[in-house]
Amino acid sequence: MTMIYRPLGRSGLKVSALGLGTNAFGKRADRETSIRIVHRAIDCGINFIDTANIYAGTASESIIGEALADRRHEVVLATKAGLVFGAGPNDRGSSRHHLMQQLDASLKRLRTDYVDLYQIHTFDPSTPLEETLRALDDMVRAGKVRYIGASNYAAWELMKAIGLSERLGLNRFVSTQVSYSLADRVPERELVPMSLDQGVGIIPYFPLAGGILTGKYASAGAAPEGSRVRTDPSFARFLSEDRIELGRQVGRIAEEAGCTPGVLSIAWLMRRPAVATVIVGATRVEQLDENLEAVALDPGDAVWRELDRLSAPYRYGEPFATYRLPE
Repeated sequence: MTMIYRPLGRSGLKVSALGLGTNAFGKRADRETSIRIVHRAIDCGINFIDTANIYAGTASESIIGEALADRRHEVVLATKAGLVFGAGPNDRGSSRHHLMQQLDASLKRLRTDYVDLYQIHTFDPSTPLEETLRALDDMVRAGKVRYIGASNYAAWELMKAIGLSERLGLNRFVSTQVSYSLADRVPERELVPMSLDQGVGIIPYFPLAGGILTGKYASAGAAPEGSRVRTDPSFARFLSEDRIELGRQVGRIAEEAGCTPGVLSIAWLMRRPAVATVIVGATRVEQLDENLEAVALDPGDAVWRELDRLSAPYRYGEPFATYRLPE
């Protein structure tokens, strides 16, 4: 398998088509396993590693910092801030105060003096966009951040931010993270066309709809041992019979194509317009190795068309997931 690298949006930064999501590090994957996963990912050509200040109560960043002790130069390291971090009035959002504080704390945990991509975890309606964008621009000018990205922004919010950056001569967002999968094609209505027009790279999260597209869930009330629902019961809100049926159909197509449904789902997403890198989590090295098969998979146009047809209803309705600040 030869890794594919793509530009992150309109920037000159190249990222691997498959990225490593680390939400499970320090939670569903222990420290030793997580470090092995990071090293295996780098050895296989994955250069994009995504985390956040709140993942596993900061443990994810700390584990990654340890894992990259001698390999920091080999990766594009991305983290985020902006969701609720603590109980204080300034422990959330994208104010200059909060972002500066959180970036410095993330750098210490990650054992580095810069992050390649610093992302605002969600839109903050309580903070003027100009304040957020000037703070991010200062971070870039200080050398602590190299590129900036958004996450969980609506298309109009992202476009407003880009327009403001251009008017003020500030660094602009090069990427956006969003829930995007066969079970959630809502981004195709507005975010994908806007991203193509403005040169923003899309970084899908929940590419397997939290495991639904692997076919592991037989019904909304039956969660297998080790599944996300068992370790995070709140995830049960994402389970619906129609999406579970979609998972079954993807499994049928994958069996005919000679691959697993998870690999097929990731490969489909890699082919979508504007997608730069697909971040997929792993709790075992074997799981990562399986996901890597998606990079080279091409079962033919007939399979892609069938997946397009089956998933077409998921362009409409509510997103599978989105994370916003509490009001």
